[in-house]
Amino acid sequence: GFAPYEYTEDGATVIGVDVDIANEIAKAMGRELEIQNMDFDSALLAVQQGKADFAAAGISVDPDRQKVMDFSVEYATSRQVVVVNKEAKRVDSVDALTADTVVGVQGGTVADFYCQDDLGTKDLKQYKKFMEAAMDLKNDRIDCVIMDALPAEEMVKANDDLEILEGEVFTDKYAIAVQKGDTEMLEQINEVLQKLIDEGKIEEFTVNHTTK
Repeated sequence: GFAPYEYTEDGATVIGVDVDIANEIAKAMGRELEIQNMDFDSALLAVQQGKADFAAAGISVDPDRQKVMDFSVEYATSRQVVVVNKEAKRVDSVDALTADTVVGVQGGTVADFYCQDDLGTKDLKQYKKFMEAAMDLKNDRIDCVIMDALPAEEMVKANDDLEILEGEVFTDKYAIAVQKGDTEMLEQINEVLQKLIDEGKIEEFTVNHTTK
């Protein structure tokens, strides 16, 4: 539920920008791609434990993650925004966020860490899927959701009673994660990513997976 980076249209087959990138990596390596669909935290853990060759899941690079995983070159810029219920509008601006704001986030993401470490959110709701967060926001169980701008735009398109506030909470960048010390895998991934970036393919993938 993180369109356009990874999502399903039939409830089973995972598609998206990260899947397109993963397919290009597998093709360049002459290997078959096997996608394991799991929660965000589980994907990071699978890489750390060597149960997956790499994780591509809109992963932001931060110092704590760099201690336990290695990261590729960055391939996308992520703006973190605030989604609210149009009618209730318990938060009317990004600057109005306080420790008392009831915030929904995807567990284990930079938005989750921001709320805990920077905002000091007292009532933080952590979700596995943004669809669950959207339902709670529509039903006034939370004040807002903090998430990446592109998935937020997709969420609002699918729920006309939600809206994105102007401005951004912060900006970060996405990269692909590999097991710490797996330099061979990292070099191969970087080679493919750089080629895709130089050829404008990642922008093309993003456009293809953005609802018109």
